[in-house]
Amino acid sequence: MKRYDFDKVVGRCGSGAVKTDALKSVYGREGLIPLWVADMDFETPDFIVEALQKRLEHPVFGYTLLPEDYWQTVRKWILNHHGWETECEWMTFIPGIVKGIGMAVNALLEKGDKVIIQPPVYHPFRLVPQKNGIEVVFNPLKELEDGSYEMDFDNLAAVCDDRCRMLILSNPHNPAGIVWPRETLERLARFCHERGIIVISDEIHCDMALFGNRHIPFASVSEKAAACSITFGAPSKTFNIAGIVSSYAIVPDKELRERFFGWLEASELGAPHLFAPIATKAAFEHGEQWRRQMLEYIEGNIIYIEKFCSQYIPEIRPLRPQASFLVWLDCRGLGLTHEGLIDLFVHKAGLALNDGEMFSPGGEGFMRLNVGCPRATIVRAMTLITNALR
Repeated sequence: MKRYDFDKVVGRCGSGAVKTDALKSVYGREGLIPLWVADMDFETPDFIVEALQKRLEHPVFGYTLLPEDYWQTVRKWILNHHGWETECEWMTFIPGIVKGIGMAVNALLEKGDKVIIQPPVYHPFRLVPQKNGIEVVFNPLKELEDGSYEMDFDNLAAVCDDRCRMLILSNPHNPAGIVWPRETLERLARFCHERGIIVISDEIHCDMALFGNRHIPFASVSEKAAACSITFGAPSKTFNIAGIVSSYAIVPDKELRERFFGWLEASELGAPHLFAPIATKAAFEHGEQWRRQMLEYIEGNIIYIEKFCSQYIPEIRPLRPQASFLVWLDCRGLGLTHEGLIDLFVHKAGLALNDGEMFSPGGEGFMRLNVGCPRATIVRAMTLITNALR
């Protein structure tokens, strides 16, 4: 079995990577260790690169048909990894999951409708509806004693009114890395189905469950969940190909599918570009060993951070993610203001992390750390934090 080298440091400066080349515009300075944007610093797997290179050998890049077995490949991966029996006709390409949220908002909502989100949560869940003229309603997660979260259904019932027509679900959750229990998803499905609320389930981190946890697709938990939901997925996070937009939507309900797919087809937004199917097929057909080794390495990075904080920075408490390569750092024990946290991490430690406030209410005092990088980068970053605090 081939062993992949996740310790290898790959320089990304000057490659056009947002993670490195946008530091000046976002943080006001260059030279920071980039631990913010949610892509990984590992080399894209060789089997994906080779599949793309093979296609590049042909000198014409014209209009191209989807491979006949494309959706069967996606369907098989989902069934084998998550036990969800889907149908090819339920699936379509979308040009990115954040774009997909915007498309769903425009295709399925009307002026005066509202969208529910569950903060602290991935910030485009708030920004996309708001920028499209849709009011956003907060249903904050309930923080537990161990630092994890659960959904607050009492609050959900209180804030939900007849104008709430959509709920955007982060499953697994970003930034806290929660793999939602089946009972929680079933209860959410009952609530939304009874009220005619469409659930947009962002499951882009679904193939990155950690420490023995298992992802449960929202639409798989009940007939009600399937009837009221659109699931968004992609191989991009797992296989580090975010720049090759390869997202897809799955809509089991025929009426909802016709509404959404019809809107996409009207502007040819459901047609993938040349390289998306090639990269996706390569990932799903040849990527299992790479995926398992990558997740094992990510777990090692997380364990290192947990031990380091426990020994040297007990004021910072990392929440162990159940999925993904993002660690939610509870920095409230430092007693710093939002500005103080930014000053500590950016100006004193020289690190670029996402600050918690961008994830809406409940994110105050937190920082989101991307651990999808070589161990040496994590070691250096944690040492810089310790030195900055001294």
